[in-house]
Amino acid sequence: MTQLRDFTPKGIDGAPHSLSSYANQVCLIVNVASKCGLTPHYKGLQALYEKYKDRGFSVLGFPCNQFAGQEPGTEAEIQQFCEARYGVSFPLFSKIEVNGPGQDPLFTWLTSIDAAPEGAGAIKWNFGKFLVGRDGALLARFGPRTEPEAPELVQAIESALAD
Repeated sequence: MTQLRDFTPKGIDGAPHSLSSYANQVCLIVNVASKCGLTPHYKGLQALYEKYKDRGFSVLGFPCNQFAGQEPGTEAEIQQFCEARYGVSFPLFSKIEVNGPGQDPLFTWLTSIDAAPEGAGAIKWNFGKFLVGRDGALLARFGPRTEPEAPELVQAIESALAD
């Protein structure tokens, strides 16, 4: 059975980054963009990371330019923007495609699973959120408009951390 640790995407620095390094952690995987109406989600994602990182939680940000060209920059520009504007310290990865024929294998796996409340299928927009448990299995999927501070997302994270 496929699990999070089976994937090795490129980090924002371009080097392979095995997700096996997140074994036994709860991870929130998010397709992100710097020029989107939802870009302020970075602030909430960073707050979640800071609040729960000492309990074995991480946010993994995957920049994507597939939605109205809202992530046009280079990896260096994306990283600089995220750090300067939102103080992002959670891991960021190289730009990928999350839908279509060029879909990254990680997102092929994530979008194939019927996880509540969003369900399976193509990602609708920037800031889709996938919660993966300590065992590496997908626990929940939240739509782009779900705020990082939304009670249902926070409750899902806390429940996963308690397991």
